[in-house]
Formats: sequence, C-alpha cells, structure tokens
Amino acid sequence: MRLLYVEDNRLNALLFEEALRVHANVHLRVAGDAQEALAIVREWQPDILVLDAQLPGTNGFELLHQLRQQPGLATVPAIMCSADTFPEEVERARLAGFIKFWPKPINLAQIFRDLHQLAEENLALDAQAR
Repeated sequence: MRLLYVEDNRLNALLFEEALRVHANVHLRVAGDAQEALAIVREWQPDILVLDAQLPGTNGFELLHQLRQQPGLATVPAIMCSADTFPEEVERARLAGFIKFWPKPINLAQIFRDLHQLAEENLALDAQAR
C-alpha cells in the first residue's frame, strides 16, 4: 500500500513514519507542503492520501481538490488529519470527499484498523476486476 502523508509539522511526520515502519506492506512518502505533495504524485502514485488540515499557504481541503486533478488520483481514498475536531469540521471533511477523519494527537490503533480495512477493500476490488 502506497501512502502519501502531507504534514508540515516535522515532529508529527516523524512520529507517523516511525509508527508505520513496523508495517512492511506500507510504503510511505511524506510531503511538508502542497507543492511537495504535487511534485511527488507526478512521479509516484499513492493508494491513500492523508492530508493535514492546515498547511503552509493552503489547507487540506484545497490540496485535496488539487490532487484530484492529477492523473489517477480522482478516486484515491483521502483521510483528513487534524487537531480541529469540532463536529462541523469533521462534517466539512466528509462533504469534501475525505473518507475518514483522524484527530490529532493520532490514535495508532485507529490508524492501523483503518489502513487494514482499506487494504482489504483494495484487495476485494482487485479480485472483482479480474
């Protein structure tokens, strides 16, 4: 599973990288801002997008819109990651096309459950396509 995590806080990004290191089936790329994320997806196709809500010069909502314009990313599952957990923000993320909302500080058990579920869904879709 190829996962792109866009997070401008380097400490949060390092913690996420370390947590996922134990999962050999997850290939993680981290971008610090929207520009870096767009550069990565031009050469590398992620299976899952995890976007911080607040990024330098933009936000996760706008970045998702930009990523959806890139070849092959129109339907890639996207997850919002934010410390702003007000119900209206969670709903805004859902309406914008995010399939999950991970509150900060991150809950590793939830992340592992969600990633496992997404991997199983991808396997089922691959099997149906054959």
